[in-house]
Amino acid sequence: MSIRKILLVDDSPAQLVDLQEAVSSIDAHIITATNGKEAIAKARSEKPDIIFMDIVMDGLDGFGACREITRDDETKNIPVIFVTSKNQRADKIWAEKQGSKGMISKPYEAQEILDKVKLYA
Repeated sequence: MSIRKILLVDDSPAQLVDLQEAVSSIDAHIITATNGKEAIAKARSEKPDIIFMDIVMDGLDGFGACREITRDDETKNIPVIFVTSKNQRADKIWAEKQGSKGMISKPYEAQEILDKVKLYA
């Protein structure tokens, strides 16, 4: 499988720009969302190959969005990777229980994002 479409989800415009820069070297269509509900809708309509998502967002947080995405028959095979400032062991365990395939702590190096893309390519 090659990565042709990436969904980036963060409620911070600055963080979205940072994520876009991190994946700029990948020849893929980049889609963005600013909250959990929008992420679910775009996962269903756009069918990205991978999702990088923040956890702490207004409204539906990343945990809730991940849970819905990974339990929906249409989107359950899309890997969700959290990119977050939450980096406690309990957060990582809860992320796995919601269906996440990994967690990258902020601040991060672009290579950490690229490594996850390569893992699922």
